[in-house]
Amino acid sequence: MDHLRSLPGRADELQQRWAPAAFCVAVGKKFSDDRAGTLAALVAYYAFVSIFPMLLVLITVLQLVLRDNPALRERLVNSALHAYPVIGPQLSGSVHALRGTGIALVIGLLGALLGARGVAVAIQNALGAVWAIPPERSPGFPRSFLRAVALVVVIGLGQMLTAFLSGVAGGLGHLITGAGAEAGTVVLSFVANIGVFWAAFRLGTAGQVSWRDLRLAAVLSAACWQVLLLVGSLVVNHLLHHSSALYGIFGVVLGLLAWLYLQAQITLYAVEAATVRAWRLWPRGLGPPPTDSDRRAYEYYLRRQRTPPA
Repeated sequence: MDHLRSLPGRADELQQRWAPAAFCVAVGKKFSDDRAGTLAALVAYYAFVSIFPMLLVLITVLQLVLRDNPALRERLVNSALHAYPVIGPQLSGSVHALRGTGIALVIGLLGALLGARGVAVAIQNALGAVWAIPPERSPGFPRSFLRAVALVVVIGLGQMLTAFLSGVAGGLGHLITGAGAEAGTVVLSFVANIGVFWAAFRLGTAGQVSWRDLRLAAVLSAACWQVLLLVGSLVVNHLLHHSSALYGIFGVVLGLLAWLYLQAQITLYAVEAATVRAWRLWPRGLGPPPTDSDRRAYEYYLRRQRTPPA
């Protein structure tokens, strides 16, 4: 009996001595301490609401820039919708380019960008919580508003850039056949996604975190999203099959929300890994007594929650 009771303690000692296990445990504990699952749910909800305004801007801009090349425009739109496996064609059929010229068109595009601002605010709040940025160090209005708009632009332009690079790599298929063209597409998309995530995290943390500390989060996020896209059809088909069987036509909506929530969770896990590495918050204990890393983590949590002096 005493031997069984000592098993959790032995497991705790073992994970603390083995650096890879200690690091993973520290990431999991910080994800739980930050309630990052709730933050991911908020990001997923606002991402769902923002999809259509952002697609509206994307399709409208491509309509203007590639008016004389409908084949390339269609290929780039399809590449962008590749981020939403299985559901992408349905989204494309529900969104059409803005009509009009001059000031009316500019106002329409600005309105769509402002409509997509909610996801940027949710991302800023999530990153502020994970990086323990005190409220008094967060930018106020109008800087917070401008950063949110810039974040939407970065995400939108990043999606367009990734789509463009994918289209270019795909167009080289007649020169580099077979696996070469496919590998080129994956590499170009991966490099572009690193840049997009890095810039987005920079805007989301309001300059309180260094570019160097954000690098790991950008690389891990880009890698995880690349893997998600490779297996996305299988995942989304499973989500749609399960939710459609229970909720009928609403299954598509729930499947899309589940897909966005999965993406948000994986991204926040990547950010948590970057914070654990930057602050050296491992090894963490699975139970009492707290380790030195536990105490440092508690200090960061208190920094985030403290109230600025009146």
